[in-house]
Amino acid sequence: MTIKEMRQGYQEEINYQKHMLRNLGYWFQLCTTLSGIGIILIYFFHAKFLWLNILGIVLFVLGAFGMLLFGYTGWRGQQNIKAVVDDFSEKINYLRQNHSN
Repeated sequence: MTIKEMRQGYQEEINYQKHMLRNLGYWFQLCTTLSGIGIILIYFFHAKFLWLNILGIVLFVLGAFGMLLFGYTGWRGQQNIKAVVDDFSEKINYLRQNHSN
């Protein structure tokens, strides 16, 4: 495997992981929207319609849980990308030092 092939493989992996992080961002936005709709239902219908109040509470809890889950997953994904970049840098530096000797 040449350095060029290794660089291309790492670039493909990083691009794929960035794409997956964007997807996680979309899921985070969806959960934020669900939580917001839940808050609105709770605020406007807390004394009028019991079933809308319960639906609002359920949407708020699901949205908040989803935001926590996807937020944590996105944070871990960012750490993973940094680890891949660091690993690539270490390998390139090692190969350059050993090739020059």
